[in-house]
Amino acid sequence: MGNELLIGKSETQTNKYQEKTYSKGTASKNITVILPAYNEEVSIGSIVLLTRFYADNVIVVDDGSSDRTAEVARKAGAEVIVHKVNQGKGAALKTGFTAAVSLGADVIVTMDSDGQHNPADIPKLVEPILKGEADMVNGSRYLNGLDKNTPVYRRVGQKILDRVTNLNSGLKITDSQSGFRAFAASTKDVFRFNAQGMAIESEMLADAGKSGLRIKEVEIGVRYDVDCSTLSPIKHGFSVLVLVLKDIKFNNPLYYFTVPGISLGIGGLYMCTHFLRIYLLGGNLQFVPTMLMILFIIVGIFMALTGILLHSVAGLENEAKTA
Repeated sequence: MGNELLIGKSETQTNKYQEKTYSKGTASKNITVILPAYNEEVSIGSIVLLTRFYADNVIVVDDGSSDRTAEVARKAGAEVIVHKVNQGKGAALKTGFTAAVSLGADVIVTMDSDGQHNPADIPKLVEPILKGEADMVNGSRYLNGLDKNTPVYRRVGQKILDRVTNLNSGLKITDSQSGFRAFAASTKDVFRFNAQGMAIESEMLADAGKSGLRIKEVEIGVRYDVDCSTLSPIKHGFSVLVLVLKDIKFNNPLYYFTVPGISLGIGGLYMCTHFLRIYLLGGNLQFVPTMLMILFIIVGIFMALTGILLHSVAGLENEAKTA
């Protein structure tokens, strides 16, 4: 009974989109949706049913679930790939992208499988790619600013993650943690898919920015009442922040090493001028502050030079890849 009501509602939504001349496979382009899933048997069936109205293929990557996620997804009509053990969202997306390309996808859409995202937003995400205006489209909950109804700690955390992710990627994204995105299938090899947890969203933006992809954002809706995350928002945000900072160390060594090194060096030089003035006026230098000054200058110079060296190596590596 529940499924019949759900399907009826989906058909109504589909008819509305058909009136707007949208149909899956627009302009003979294959649209494939990837749903990474871990113990989502409650929501996965309805999500697959709804998503099939807007896509040519729906791929569910069951990442080591212990429940009936794979079985329910198959019955709903999805192509199901099962990881025997949980490998993390990055690995699930990598598997999904590979499968999507093998199915002839022109546009790949990623969605969360817990019901937060509305499949009816898929046409908005794929449109810039179908028009040749973008290589990647980010679905943003905050395109017009952060929702004032969102708890303060969530807003602060989101702002911090956005700033750090944008620093790492060189982009200006308003919702760096969105899992609702669309990609031209030709971008598959751009992404590393190394991050095991939710930091994959930030990692993919870093890869996209480094590769110079054309990125657009479109506004999407989201439901928080179905959030099935087992991590608290604070713990999740902190873990993502740590992984992004580690990524910055390798992708942007100037920020990670050179900027802090210069700051330390300037602090040491300031202390040096202060101590020199005291000495010239007949005062005595204290051992600990003087050694601290020398340490700041030496460490600062070392960090600054390390950052410059790593930046040069990264530049040579990129040139070698593009040659």
